[in-house]
Amino acid sequence: MVSLVVFAMQSVDDRPMRVVVLLFASLPEIAGTRRLELDLENGATLASVRALLIDRWPAVARIPFVFARNRAYAAEETPLSDGDEIACVPAISGGDDAADLDVPRTSFAFTSEGIDPRILEQRVRRDHDGAIVTFHGVTRDHHDGRAVRGLAYEAYEPMAIEKALEILDEVVQHHDVGRIHVVHRLGPVAIGEASIVVVVGSAHRGPSFDAARDVMDRIKREVPIFKKETYEDREHRWVGDLPHTER
Repeated sequence: MVSLVVFAMQSVDDRPMRVVVLLFASLPEIAGTRRLELDLENGATLASVRALLIDRWPAVARIPFVFARNRAYAAEETPLSDGDEIACVPAISGGDDAADLDVPRTSFAFTSEGIDPRILEQRVRRDHDGAIVTFHGVTRDHHDGRAVRGLAYEAYEPMAIEKALEILDEVVQHHDVGRIHVVHRLGPVAIGEASIVVVVGSAHRGPSFDAARDVMDRIKREVPIFKKETYEDREHRWVGDLPHTER
């Protein structure tokens, strides 16, 4: 008599997928970590991730945030795949309210040090330019009637750099300008120091002014950079609005 033994094998399609979830701004303060690895059922969506986070940490429900999947903003119903990188992007720091071929036309960088605008201006300027516009976003000592001791910034850096460069490339195509270079601070920024410097060069002043404003407006709306205000009473608060995920 022959016995037939059948081993039940788990289907590849039934195996859980594993995704990495990155948390920013106030979310790590709730979860106690900036990075999670989650096993999800096949067919899970970004909405599934939100539900799981809220189930594990109910306070997450009080924090408005949108998702980025593999460094691009994505809707809640977006299906996930094994190995996806998911970023939870809360309010970003926008607040509530071709000579010299070795020099790129656009550049965006982060720094933890003070920003020297003269270096940016030298890199941006061409002999063709009749105007160089430099904008400093400077830390002020008040917000909403409260005395501010200082700011601190963090970012979802890989996506932030990609998104900022995308913005700069679109701005130089839309405005009649030569080069646009931007540097943004990370970490603490004291009162009176610049958190961002934007430098634009063009043949005439009008396009440079318009382009600098456009760059600032879009960075504040779209780039995942997060701002924490610390007040005189040493309380702190992450401030800003949810990013614009569509244009």
